[in-house]
Amino acid sequence: MTFNVLTAEFLHETNTFSVRKTGIPAFEAGRFCVGNDGLIGLEGTNTGVAGCLECAQAYGWHMTHAVSAIAGPSGLVTREAFDTVTDLILGAARDNPPDGILLPLHGAMVTEDSHDGEGELLRRIRALLGPDVPIAITLDLHANVTAQMCELSNIIVSYKTYPHIDMREAARQAGDILQRAMTGEITPITLRAHRPMLVEANGGRTDIGPMIERFERARAYEQEPHVYAVSINAGFESSDISELGPTVLVTCDGDPTAHQAFAEHMMDDIWAKRDEVLNTFYSVDDVAAMATEFTANGAPLIIADYADNPGGGAYGDAPALLKAMLDRGVKDACFGPMVDPEAAAKLHEHAEGETVTLDIGGKTDPRFGGSPLSVTGVIKCLSDGECVGDGPMKGGQTMHFGPTAVLHVDGIDVLVTTEASQMYDQQQFRAFGIDPSAKSVVALKSMQHFRAAFEPMAEKVVVCDSGALCTTNYAAMPYENVPRPIHPLDPDVTF
Repeated sequence: MTFNVLTAEFLHETNTFSVRKTGIPAFEAGRFCVGNDGLIGLEGTNTGVAGCLECAQAYGWHMTHAVSAIAGPSGLVTREAFDTVTDLILGAARDNPPDGILLPLHGAMVTEDSHDGEGELLRRIRALLGPDVPIAITLDLHANVTAQMCELSNIIVSYKTYPHIDMREAARQAGDILQRAMTGEITPITLRAHRPMLVEANGGRTDIGPMIERFERARAYEQEPHVYAVSINAGFESSDISELGPTVLVTCDGDPTAHQAFAEHMMDDIWAKRDEVLNTFYSVDDVAAMATEFTANGAPLIIADYADNPGGGAYGDAPALLKAMLDRGVKDACFGPMVDPEAAAKLHEHAEGETVTLDIGGKTDPRFGGSPLSVTGVIKCLSDGECVGDGPMKGGQTMHFGPTAVLHVDGIDVLVTTEASQMYDQQQFRAFGIDPSAKSVVALKSMQHFRAAFEPMAEKVVVCDSGALCTTNYAAMPYENVPRPIHPLDPDVTF
């Protein structure tokens, strides 16, 4: 039997502390493709769409792709943007009623009207199609998974890697389960366990630490009878909402008792290790001092500004780390990205080779990461900001950063971009004339995703907290909606 399957991508990780709301232009700057245009060029890539395509080919689905809508992490999704994308999905469902639905989502979307963007999307789909159409969704490892999301979808598969190099695999797994549900072989539900925490202690790192063993146990439990997926979500602490934090999910059928017990046992381990932080978060002055003392032995020192990570909704324009490096006289270095549309535009008024003085960074909200920094440098590159990734996360995918420039300032090549993005891929430097492997020091803005492409070429990796919007000093953030007490805002909270 040929099944009609509706697919759509709708991904946004919402940092509710950001002053930048996420409207239609933000999706257009990311990825906004209606219908089959959303499938072009993605086959075989590390994307949820690629996993959907694999399933369609394997099972002979008649696949209707409604929309791909992806915006970089930022503030609340506007009513207009949410309704526009949702209506495209609902319209496709009306035009060709599906036998099943497969949706690559994020799991941490917050809109102007709802703390639970994905739950609201699912509510509207269920209102249209009823309770019987099986719905499978994939989620980011950093989803804040709500009870409503579990109630309204049958199948949830989250990524098991951070950096996320299994996005295609997660969608393929969800699609395999969906196929069995559409044939009537299984009737899956998703169970949920949760604890009063903002986030898993190490933000879900899967390269080291306790998540390695947890995911080994998760994969082993997926081999048990009537168990189809086990997902461990670290949560996303930059969403000030009523349901957030780590969750363990089990997609299963049959008697749920043992499966719920497994989920609770896994959550007990996350709760017990809630203070066991693996990262050391240095100050910008500390890492700048390390950089001046560092001797490269054929490989660079990587400095990651964890707090100014655009991948977590930070603005990417905090100048604190760059200022510390310049003050310390760090040489033979590169830094990026500095997300500053105004500076990028001014640099594009000049030519390569010219010397320019201007302010960079600190223009969105200087409270987080510092005020604008005045620099004088030589323009080394001017570009439209397009490049194609070749690393584990972004290989084969075209990335767009808008008007982009490289300004050489006192021994540091500074990558200035218009569009915000964390550093995923070495091509984000190389495409603009910077060879990071040839530098002594590489400073970049990212929490963890940089490790997939940069850690293999590094002599050493250190992480700093510049005080930007994704700071680990949670007490400095104006939480209003999270349930209290909660760890670590309330150190004495018990469960």
